[in-house]
Amino acid sequence: MVELETPQMDSVFHALGDATRRHMLRDLAGGERTVSQLAQPFAMSLAAASKHIKALENAGLIRREVRGRTHVCRLEPGPLASAHQWLGFYERFWTSRLDVLERLLREEDARKAQDRSKKSPNSKEGDDQWTR
Repeated sequence: MVELETPQMDSVFHALGDATRRHMLRDLAGGERTVSQLAQPFAMSLAAASKHIKALENAGLIRREVRGRTHVCRLEPGPLASAHQWLGFYERFWTSRLDVLERLLREEDARKAQDRSKKSPNSKEGDDQWTR
């Protein structure tokens, strides 16, 4: 199991907690982007975009490289894999709990159906009542 209390895990979930940063990560999944390209879909300054990029860098989710005057970013998927592994533990936990709940509900439905069939009158007796 991935460590629950690591500073990097905290910074990954902090970075993923913002819609703008998630959008930037999705863009970077398609390949390298400049800071300007990452900021373009949003009504924000390059300084504001740089703050988002810094949060992604601090989490280890992206790497920024300076090429001349251009800052180019690329996705670093390792920390996402760790977050996915951490979340996977809880997915398995809830899936098993929901499987138990489903089984219990099916058993209850079957028991109720069985009780109804025991309580319903014999069809011949009911037929006799209406034919008289």
